[in-house]
Amino acid sequence: MFPFPKSYTPRWIVFLIDLSICTVSISIAFLLRFNFKIPPNYYDGLSFIIPLVLFIRSITFLFFRSYAGIIRFSGAKDTERIFQVSITGSFFLIVINLINYYFINKTFIIPFSVITIDFLLTVFLMASFRLMTKILYQELNNPTREKTGIIIYGAGQFGIITKRTLDRDAETKHKVIAFLDTNESLYGKALEGVSIYQPESLEVLLNKNSIEKLIIAKDNIGPVEKQDIIEQCLQYNIKVLSVPAINTWINGELSFNQIKEIKIEDLLERAPIVLDINKIRKNLLNKSVLVTGAAGSIGSEIVRQLIHFNPKKIILLDQAESPLYDMELDLQEKFNFYNFEIVIGNVADEYRIKRLFDAYKPSYVFHCAAYKHVPMMENNPTEALRTNILGTRIIADTSHEHKVEQFVMVSTDKAVNPTNVMGASKRIAEIYIQALNQVSETNFITTRFGNVLGSNGSVIPRFKKQIETGGPITVTHPDVTRYFMTIPEACQLVLEAGAMSKGGEIFIFDMGKSVKIIDLAKKMIKLSGLSIGIDIQIKYTGLRPGEKLYEELLCDTENTIPTYHSKIMIAKVPDYNFETVKNHIQDLIKLQKKHNNFEIVRKMKEIVPEFKSQNSVYEELDNELINNEKGN
Repeated sequence: MFPFPKSYTPRWIVFLIDLSICTVSISIAFLLRFNFKIPPNYYDGLSFIIPLVLFIRSITFLFFRSYAGIIRFSGAKDTERIFQVSITGSFFLIVINLINYYFINKTFIIPFSVITIDFLLTVFLMASFRLMTKILYQELNNPTREKTGIIIYGAGQFGIITKRTLDRDAETKHKVIAFLDTNESLYGKALEGVSIYQPESLEVLLNKNSIEKLIIAKDNIGPVEKQDIIEQCLQYNIKVLSVPAINTWINGELSFNQIKEIKIEDLLERAPIVLDINKIRKNLLNKSVLVTGAAGSIGSEIVRQLIHFNPKKIILLDQAESPLYDMELDLQEKFNFYNFEIVIGNVADEYRIKRLFDAYKPSYVFHCAAYKHVPMMENNPTEALRTNILGTRIIADTSHEHKVEQFVMVSTDKAVNPTNVMGASKRIAEIYIQALNQVSETNFITTRFGNVLGSNGSVIPRFKKQIETGGPITVTHPDVTRYFMTIPEACQLVLEAGAMSKGGEIFIFDMGKSVKIIDLAKKMIKLSGLSIGIDIQIKYTGLRPGEKLYEELLCDTENTIPTYHSKIMIAKVPDYNFETVKNHIQDLIKLQKKHNNFEIVRKMKEIVPEFKSQNSVYEELDNELINNEKGN
């Protein structure tokens, strides 16, 4: 069997084929009406009737352009157009009949029964011609034996569109084996010739058929439902894809290339967060807002979310030139937002910060700028001190001097009982702004959360790169667990916490269940359609300096106070005297000029007594302290 040619059939040929179908239709209509014995008066009139019908049909074809569609890709719209063309032509034939009867010679040119039969035949034959051509093209160019099986999860509108998209794209070499849906009324029925099953039948279908992929094509699927179906597929090494939201379709139509692979984030997502939009808007409406670290993962997402609350101006401060430029283009081209200023600068540059506040006079500050990589800061305590502590103090002091309404600092769960320099530096920054709140008119608050999915330098982008390069995937320890939250989710909670704050609180977020990093790595390999140990190896590298095996559980009811929002709690922490804290931090900042790592870390441990180093050269400082206590 030879495949259809790849070039498209000229429109004039389709036009002639349609007219030939009309010729056959009107002829058969007369034969059926008169039981294959056409009366002489009508038989003699066929030489006039057939050209008349073809003339009327030609006009309607030209008007509706029914011949213009590509036959091999015909769909529901083409059938709808055929119906419109046929009924319009039949209507004109009826009108001509009536004109001839009432105004010319009191006879009907074509019996009304013949017109009705002709209409039905025309619709049926023209639609059948297109359907048969489509089926032949798909089978001859992509034989069934070469196709791989696909299951579509969702038998609603999205599911139908997905199947038609697969059928239309002959290059995909896929065959839809079954639909799955949670709607019990659909079980046992068929959709375009494909049976609909309940989700519990997935295992049976996978065992009976050669299934390569499952496509999630459901617009209102919940995170738990999605996770369940993905987990089942991963057990059978079935690749999972997802249909994107309808507002991302090109010209309102879905193409096969838009059906993307499921990401690991889909396995970790939770129910959408409900925000007090009115309260947030009331706080931010027509206000100037400064976002430090605005080119980073959290800072840039906060900027994007701030747009929806109509601030007067957003000032984006960062020292990363290229990411700031990308952010500028993103705001202008994607969000059509222009009420912003780009400022390149370092939060530890006091003169630059003061000039910025003098120029833009922000009412709100979201302080996201920080060094956050644990091993990097463990080896460079001076830089952690300069940016995370000195930078925070400068931004906070300047906010206090300018009587900023609210200052929100983004912190980390690593500040809880810190085991590394980075966590300790963020805890010291927390202490400073918490103490400053006691003597300032500015409302100073801290928001604290764990790992953010997809943030710069996080584990997921690193695993993705390692998979793309063929591995191995490197995991520090088989028992390492972490809490995860999506970037939008974290930023939404930051805005909500700011709206509910009265000043001085440390807000912590419910991060859900902790996730084993090794399980995360295995799922990412499977989602990529690869096999563990065959396509991609997993290698253990050992805990890095300052790294914890387990993160602290943030939502421990013994250490938190609930708020009206189920995902936001207030940490119970001791109050600090501002003058005492100020003097301690001033002494610490003076040490940066000496670049003596041990002296800096020793002072950090003095300010934060719960700071106990792990897997670090600074453990000897803890041992030294223990020995001194024993000596006393």
